[in-house]
Amino acid sequence: MKRLRNHLIGVDHGDVVLFSDFEHDGVMWTGEGARQTRADIEFSESFRAAPIVQVNLSMWDIANHTNSRADVQAEDISEDGFAIVFRTWGDTKIARVRVSWQAIGELRQADEWELY
Repeated sequence: MKRLRNHLIGVDHGDVVLFSDFEHDGVMWTGEGARQTRADIEFSESFRAAPIVQVNLSMWDIANHTNSRADVQAEDISEDGFAIVFRTWGDTKIARVRVSWQAIGELRQADEWELY
């Protein structure tokens, strides 16, 4: 469990279209085997320390003649941002994906100085 030490709690969120590969025969739509894509997200304001980040599929458009395989994670989380990483594998054909995210963590207090 992450304990928050002050009353200044920040919540940031967003919704990102990661890819739309059916439009240009991209690898998620035409490829096979292990594939991944990532998107770097910058928070609207820096947190005091790395926040808790949750990511969710908010839309996915997939072929109906193959297995549905998906893995979406938040990686490289810092005070300033993180990366959304989406992976698939095998014969899965994914036309497009949108991911929503939410970050919750401490904000800096007004009297908190950083001298060095």
